[in-house]
Amino acid sequence: MRLALLSDIHANAAALQATLADIALQTVDRIVCLGDIVGYNKDAAACIAMVREADCLCVAGNHDLAVCGRITTRGFSAAAARSVAWTRRMLSAADLDYLSRLPLTAAVGGQLVAVHGALHPQTGRESVRLDNDDRRLLSLIALMAHPSGARICAFGHTHRVGVYEWCDDRIAVRRAEAEMQLRDDAYYLINPGTVGEPRLTERRATYMVLDLARRTVALRYVDYGGSRAIAAQRKLRLAPRFAFGALAAVWRG
Repeated sequence: MRLALLSDIHANAAALQATLADIALQTVDRIVCLGDIVGYNKDAAACIAMVREADCLCVAGNHDLAVCGRITTRGFSAAAARSVAWTRRMLSAADLDYLSRLPLTAAVGGQLVAVHGALHPQTGRESVRLDNDDRRLLSLIALMAHPSGARICAFGHTHRVGVYEWCDDRIAVRRAEAEMQLRDDAYYLINPGTVGEPRLTERRATYMVLDLARRTVALRYVDYGGSRAIAAQRKLRLAPRFAFGALAAVWRG
């Protein structure tokens, strides 16, 4: 089975449309969305429609949960909370119902577990960010004990591409490449980055193709005109303060 893994669309229709067009060229069996379909940008309804039309297997992100009222925006930045309130007013009852039904985790074929923020703890995982080895280790321990028997956990939330391998009792950071081989005896946390809300100098959308039969993962970049998307976002006063540059690494929400 070949899976396309994408995350953090954040209501950026141009980025999602370009990404789905690229995925269509890759011969995948299923698209797995790791959450945050909505938030920050203005095209939440269009993105929900595209995700549903593509029959994506989706888990809920913290923005998805906040927009439909499953969590509050406590802990969100001011800009993130503002975009949540604006998005809630723009969506239909059917769209809000769709977001409200998204699970926090999903398993695929006993080989992959999908989450937004982290696989731990059992509650509140929507706010956990796997941005250091201590937190990654906790999710790796949860993966080793997961009833599905999966050895791969795909996550989002950080907006940063990452491949973290647990083998020989240590975490190794693997460089994401056009295609990389995964070991049979290792456990992995993999992050495909972000489709619609880049926060570093790389402005292209990113996603991954995971081949479960061959145990390979490939990183792909998609150019969609990110500067134009942010210009449209700013017209609605929804853009993050750190839309460009490395300062985005400290952005919360």
